[in-house]
Amino acid sequence: MNHAQLTALGRALRVLGEHGEGLSADTPDGKLHEMKQDVKRALELIEESVTGAPPTTRCREHPTGPVDENAKDLCLLCETRRRVARRSEINGSYGGRPRPGEGAEAAPSMSRYGTREDRPQPQQRWIPEMWTGQVWHLCGTPRHDRREAELYLSAQRRRPDAAMAYRLVHEFTDYEVVRVWGTPLRVDPEPLGGIS
Repeated sequence: MNHAQLTALGRALRVLGEHGEGLSADTPDGKLHEMKQDVKRALELIEESVTGAPPTTRCREHPTGPVDENAKDLCLLCETRRRVARRSEINGSYGGRPRPGEGAEAAPSMSRYGTREDRPQPQQRWIPEMWTGQVWHLCGTPRHDRREAELYLSAQRRRPDAAMAYRLVHEFTDYEVVRVWGTPLRVDPEPLGGIS
């Protein structure tokens, strides 16, 4: 969407908002027809602005990817990755290969795509977050080592301007909160709850 389209669409939606505020039970038909024209104009501007296909999944990584109806985000690619991760936890190894000493180790055969060890392994990150009083917010660079992330958060907690609470989130194929320091309380941004 270019700047001109963005400006025109914003103006059309603001006009619709003004119509919504002025709507009442005794609104005349002339005003309703004017609203109808403004809605059509806004829809035409949206049609001009949309360039891609509508998303088929709720996945941010693969919005137009293949659909798996059983997945919580409808994404077949991410659900396959999650299933492989669950299976590897049960089998004890990534990809289902037996552990050393559990059976006859067959030498991997070469293929045009390379051996399994040549393929990238799934990545995991430890994400430090702080409580801002309203939401959890990223407070540092995600790290690949849990100990390093915990050391970073303990240093953050010792700062004079420390946040109310910190947490460490493990990102693998899903997000899992591993540890929380402090108590995250929701703080009203308005003093006295907005009472004047």
